[in-house]
Amino acid sequence: MLRRIDLRGLASSPDYRTLVPRADFDVESALHVVRPICDDVRDRGVEAILEYSAKFDGVQNTEIAVPREKLRTALAELDPAVRAGLEESIRRLRATCEAELENDVVTDLGPGARVTQRMVPVDRVGLYVPGGVAPLVSSVVMNVVPAQVAGVGSIALTSSPQKDFGGLPHPTVLAACELLGIEEVYAVGGAQAIAMLAYGAGPCRKVDLVTGPGNIYTVSAKRLLKGVVGIDSEAGPTEIAILADDTADAAYVAADLISQAEHDPMAASVLVTDSLRLADEVDAELDKQVAVTRHVERIRTALAGEQSGIVLVDDVEQGLDVVNAYAAEHLEIHTADAAGVAGRVRNAGAVFVGAFAPVSLGDYCAGSNHVLPTAGCACHSSGLSVRAFLKAVHVIEYSAEALAEVADHVMTLADAEDLPGHGAAVRVRIELFETVAAQPPQEPS
Repeated sequence: MLRRIDLRGLASSPDYRTLVPRADFDVESALHVVRPICDDVRDRGVEAILEYSAKFDGVQNTEIAVPREKLRTALAELDPAVRAGLEESIRRLRATCEAELENDVVTDLGPGARVTQRMVPVDRVGLYVPGGVAPLVSSVVMNVVPAQVAGVGSIALTSSPQKDFGGLPHPTVLAACELLGIEEVYAVGGAQAIAMLAYGAGPCRKVDLVTGPGNIYTVSAKRLLKGVVGIDSEAGPTEIAILADDTADAAYVAADLISQAEHDPMAASVLVTDSLRLADEVDAELDKQVAVTRHVERIRTALAGEQSGIVLVDDVEQGLDVVNAYAAEHLEIHTADAAGVAGRVRNAGAVFVGAFAPVSLGDYCAGSNHVLPTAGCACHSSGLSVRAFLKAVHVIEYSAEALAEVADHVMTLADAEDLPGHGAAVRVRIELFETVAAQPPQEPS
């Protein structure tokens, strides 16, 4: 089911990024599709959105905002076991988010010279929750909780309208919104949703930042509108890489590869191992386990795709080089001394250590965030966190004496850049300060 890529016995260290399995996820190529959609939403607003909902989602809505009573009803009708799972997921994620909060940093550079770095929440954010292939209710939690902990004052959430649910987002998504206190919810998906958040449309005011994963068109819209609005990352179809040696359990490895493949036919499942025995056993386990899963065709398509495979390496050292080059969204370590190996990983959205930390734990209840960089972007980007919803603002406080101490340096550097006005802004203050300082003190009357 999984193709094999044999990297054993290479005479030199190649660029593994060109050799590992990777989906043909060309965000740039989708721009020509999403650009007219985004322009149309900018120009015609809700009218355009409703037309795209009819075209792409097959729903004939007359409005985009989800009525508040629908949120309340969804929560009231939610399976108590699902509610309990959501509440535990929220509790654990909130705990890790609160631990991430940063205090203001004050630096005193001399008498009267102080710089303070303040962490300020973004004013208004738009959260995108995919709803096409599967209703990702967990993504509601993963987007909302860090924004709330960061102190964001205005949150809008949008998810695709569902034909089976009267043109509303999936009821479990709505229930999670109500559970978290999110009142501003929209039944809009795809590129048109990103454009609605970026430009504003009808009842949805423009936001400052858009976060959340999506399909290639959603990701492409985020790239197109970056600058009009801030974005977290270009998070596309999910991917898992597993670095495993002869100590790994083939049944666990196969189950974890399947767990990500069931997300999307474009999902990537990659095993990197130095054990031919394990590779063979994983293949056998996949044949056995896939046959009894619910989404057989979706999983088989993902596992058979060019984005998935088994990469054979000489040893764990070479395996580390391969997974660091791959920069997976999710990376599992199933080796002897898994913690030690995990400590040497440089590039991954999240690292899951040992046999009892599967990616699905992180998808729901680990306390970590599952909105992570994909397509190799983990080499330069981080997963969603409280920091994504905060801005660092420097506050500069200098007394006249402190300014005088560095005035010559400022004026010299201003002249070096041929910006005399910069220097003059300091000189006028220093001259006035020196004049005042030179005057004799006034006798009390």
